[in-house]
Amino acid sequence: MSLAPWRSRLTLALERNPQLNARYLQLATVGADNRPANRTVVFRGFYVDTDKLKFVVDARSQKITQIEQHPWAETCWYFPESREQFRISGCLTLVIANYPDLALQQARQDTWQELSDAARLQYTWPDPGQPKADAAAFESLPPNPKEPLPHFCLLLLQPVQVDHLELRGEPQNRWIYCRNDVNDWSTQAINP
Repeated sequence: MSLAPWRSRLTLALERNPQLNARYLQLATVGADNRPANRTVVFRGFYVDTDKLKFVVDARSQKITQIEQHPWAETCWYFPESREQFRISGCLTLVIANYPDLALQQARQDTWQELSDAARLQYTWPDPGQPKADAAAFESLPPNPKEPLPHFCLLLLQPVQVDHLELRGEPQNRWIYCRNDVNDWSTQAINP
């Protein structure tokens, strides 16, 4: 499978913006109440040999219900050094502990193993979104770095449209990339 034409531009933007905060982007979903929900997530790379973006989430959080009911989402990613914005919209796949696809189960486990100890430790904390627990509830032993906790989920975004805006230049440059049903991509330069 060939990679999408926007991937090289996104990879270049990541290289041009090497600071740690370049891995942070906003992910917007639609809640059960049909209201938008937006949060900052950490980009964990691409799922092997695909254009799918990887994120991690806690199955105990409210966003899981939102994703299950409305799997469409959009990210917005701004790179300050190169002054570029990528808006990536597509469909989310939530890979839970008993997900039927063995390859995605392995990807979930591999992603858990790639996390830092501090990131894995957050999955031992009390349930997200609940009233604040006592400080002692946050003091736990580190989880097994080889085996994900049951509520650890891999979240994949399969892009169907990418809007890439370069804010440098007069005029600025903007492209829309659209994926069709057979995974071919079209590219169109548009007015910024």
